[in-house]
Amino acid sequence: MATSATTDIWKGGDQPPGGGGFGGGGSGPGGRGVSRRASFTGLMVLLAAVLMFFAALTSAFVVRRGLSNDWVSTQLPSVIWFSTAVLLASSVVLELARRALKAGQRENFHRLWIAGSVLGSLFLIGQYMAWVQLKAQGIYLATNPSSSFFYVLTAAHAVHLIGGVLALLYVTVQALRLRLGPGKRTAIDVCAMYWHFLDGLWIYLLVLFLVWG
Repeated sequence: MATSATTDIWKGGDQPPGGGGFGGGGSGPGGRGVSRRASFTGLMVLLAAVLMFFAALTSAFVVRRGLSNDWVSTQLPSVIWFSTAVLLASSVVLELARRALKAGQRENFHRLWIAGSVLGSLFLIGQYMAWVQLKAQGIYLATNPSSSFFYVLTAAHAVHLIGGVLALLYVTVQALRLRLGPGKRTAIDVCAMYWHFLDGLWIYLLVLFLVWG
């Protein structure tokens, strides 16, 4: 994730030069406004690339579904619903953390952001358990086209989610080290937006499997 070159360090509740409160951003000294715009532009480019990637996989999914009679629908593992609830909860908690940061509530931000990061990691564990459940039923990558796409699409989503978890952990470390000045606010917003995007992408994949899988 992109961050600002500015690294204001706050200790004991000191306020950064230029105001803005804890974690504030904006177009202050050092070109933070320009850096923030560049960070969000980079995020938009990344999201567009991810969308194109999954659109290509979806197209292959739909075409393969309609071209043969060997398609056997894959029943979604039961743990999927628990992990989905965990992922949605993580997105809500991270948004609450971001709002706490904006309000200058440093301790609340720390607790909420760490909780959101833990929930995100739990979703990855739930994803692994879903694959374990499928294998226990004798459903593998090459069992049939439906199971192949399930493994490929969920694995692709998990890879992107791992990147998101690493970004969340980076922000957590910076917060615990009291290094969340204005320059880091951009990283927090970018992380949260990317995570919400992955949330929506997962819901899309669930609908795809339920309707076409």
